[in-house]
Amino acid sequence: MKYEIVGGNMPAALVRLEPGEGVYCEGGAMSWMDDGIEMKTEAGGLGKMLGRAFSGESLFRNHYVANRAGEIAFGSNFPGEIRAIELTPGQVLIAQKGAYLASDEGIEMSVHFQKKIAGGFFGGEGFIMNKFTGTGTVLLEIDGSAVEYDLAPGQKKVIETGTLVMMDGTCDFDIQMVKGVKNMLFGGEGLFNTIVTGPGKILVQTLPISTVAANIASLIPGK
Repeated sequence: MKYEIVGGNMPAALVRLEPGEGVYCEGGAMSWMDDGIEMKTEAGGLGKMLGRAFSGESLFRNHYVANRAGEIAFGSNFPGEIRAIELTPGQVLIAQKGAYLASDEGIEMSVHFQKKIAGGFFGGEGFIMNKFTGTGTVLLEIDGSAVEYDLAPGQKKVIETGTLVMMDGTCDFDIQMVKGVKNMLFGGEGLFNTIVTGPGKILVQTLPISTVAANIASLIPGK
C-alpha cells in the first residue's frame, strides 16, 4: 500500500491504489477519493461482527477497491497523528479500540482478549482489543502526539488509563491498583494504572480523547 500522511496535527492519510488493489477502513473514515474507486461494505461473518462490536469498533468495515488507479484519503477524528505500522509474517500487533483507521488487504483484523479480566475492566484499554496479523500496513490514529518505546525483556512501563495505543504481541498487559489510600483518593490519577511488560515495542499518546472529554465535562455547570 502506497501512502502519504499530510495535514500536520489534523492529519489525513492519502492512499494510492493501483487497478484491482483495495484497502479496508472503519466506517466513516473515508474523507475523499477519486472517481473509479468502488466501496463495498463487508461484515466478514457473525463472529467477526460480534468481535468488532465488543471491541468498540463498527459492526461493518468498508472495503474500497480501485477499478482504475486513484487516490483515497482517510482523515483523523481528533487532533493528533496518524502512524503507519508495517507488519511482517508472524508479527502480532495489539491496539486499543478506536485506534484503527485503515489497513491494506494483506492484514487480518480480529479481536484480542486480555488474559486477566480485571485488566480490561479497570485498565482503561479494554477487555477486548484489536489484533492485527498478516503482511502489510496498518494505519492507526493517535490522540495528540505519539511516543514510542522499545521495551527490553522484563522491562515495565506504568501507563495512565487510555494512554496506551498499541503494543507488540510479545508484550504482557496487566493492571495495578495505585498504592496508598491518599494517592487513590486525592492523587487525581485514578485508581488503576496499566502495566506493560516487554519485550516489544509500545506506542503511547499524549492527549487521549477520553481525558479531553472528562476535562470538558468537569467545566460544565451542574456536572
